Amino acid sequence: MVRRRKQNKSLVTLIIAVGLVLLSWTAFGRKIGLDEWLNQGHQTQTSHVENDEYTPDRQLAESVMSASVRQRLGQKIEWNGHGAFIIDDNRNDLNADVSSAPYAVNRKENGAMIGDAWLNRTTRQYRNRSETGQGRTDWRPDGFRQKLNLSGRYSHAYDRGHLLAYALVGGLKGFDASESNPDNIATQTAWANEAQSADSTGQNYYEGLVRKALDQNEQVRYRVTDLFEEGNLVPSGAHIEAKSKSGSLEFNVFVPNVQKGIEINYRTGCLGQPASQRVVFYCSLLHKNDIF
Repeated sequence: MVRRRKQNKSLVTLIIAVGLVLLSWTAFGRKIGLDEWLNQGHQTQTSHVENDEYTPDRQLAESVMSASVRQRLGQKIEWNGHGAFIIDDNRNDLNADVSSAPYAVNRKENGAMIGDAWLNRTTRQYRNRSETGQGRTDWRPDGFRQKLNLSGRYSHAYDRGHLLAYALVGGLKGFDASESNPDNIATQTAWANEAQSADSTGQNYYEGLVRKALDQNEQVRYRVTDLFEEGNLVPSGAHIEAKSKSGSLEFNVFVPNVQKGIEINYRTGCLGQPASQRVVFYCSLLHKNDIF
């Protein structure tokens, strides 16, 4: 009987010890995650792999940063380590002290396409495109020479890239936020348009910051400028700026219009494989199934 009690006591002691180890391991793991979040380092193993596999490296991102593009961006241009560039310490000259109804306009200026807006929660669109009659379209912007069945996360080359996104301005009466508005749509790579994590900062990531601000009843001045080299059909990238009236949100960034695994002829939109010694651009007529 005494021996059995000792065995039971040993078993309980072992269970408690294992529990303490697991608790310590969990707490340590949570602390590391919290520290990383607080420091905004985003240097976890997962994000590192994501950057390597999907996010443009600095060399690729800088391939569109010609002297003329740099001149139009700002005095200070810094690589953010996640596919894009921070301009002038994330500060911009937008005037967010506005007392007017929300608006959204498109214009062309010095060869650039510009989307300029004053947004609030009423401009947000939460409904699906199919519900608002602004769904999928076969219209294509200049240079949209699609290529499908690519390897990797982004299986296609191009999207119809909005300057002013449907989710931000789709609730604004009178503004055409569809995918067939030639003043608000340009040819944009899938990565530049869709990437939305802090480790892969495509345009959707920055639009997400504005969406969250609007959802919190902020008022936001917002401007997107697609920059083109002279004579090109495909923009070099999107210069994106935002500033909230309260001052809680402000950024000034450039998202390069690039994507791993493809090489773009920005003059025509033709595509090639950069790994090959001899690039053969994809410029054949599109089949019906190639329209995306």
